[in-house]
Amino acid sequence: MSHDDALIAQIGRTIGLWGDLKFHIHTDFPEQFKVGNTYRSSRGDLTVADINFTRGIIKFRGYESIDSAKKLTNTKIYANIEQTKENCDLKEGQHFWFDVIGCSVKQDDEVLGIIEDIQRMGDTDYLLLKTDDILVKAELPKTFLIPYIDRYVINVDIEEKVVYVKDAKDILEAS
Repeated sequence: MSHDDALIAQIGRTIGLWGDLKFHIHTDFPEQFKVGNTYRSSRGDLTVADINFTRGIIKFRGYESIDSAKKLTNTKIYANIEQTKENCDLKEGQHFWFDVIGCSVKQDDEVLGIIEDIQRMGDTDYLLLKTDDILVKAELPKTFLIPYIDRYVINVDIEEKVVYVKDAKDILEAS
């Protein structure tokens, strides 16, 4: 897979005799799974033939028997950035992780670091920051986590690639 592909689901075991498969969603946007959509996978391109979110079951074109469907067990399904943006509707204030990663983080006029990753722990997302070199030279930790919640994150400016925060330096200093 290319570096622009994001894991959005993984196929589980077969269900029944007609190619139904259990699937496990790894995205905050399950609505992007629609009949007729094609996704890249570790086994080639797969086109959704049927989907039942309530039961967590999916079926792909060309895999309508239990024997053919078994070949897809543990297959990972990916979407690229363009496909994700096209198939997902963001609400006001929501951002894709791939847009937030790489942003600098500022508190007042001070750059605290660059977002290297976002980690989900429980039901909260955390921004993993590589601390700015000036702060590292002041003997602060090289990396730290900021909860991605309103208490700390004031504004996200994707155009400028800046996340504005408050009280995050306290977290850094306590790390």
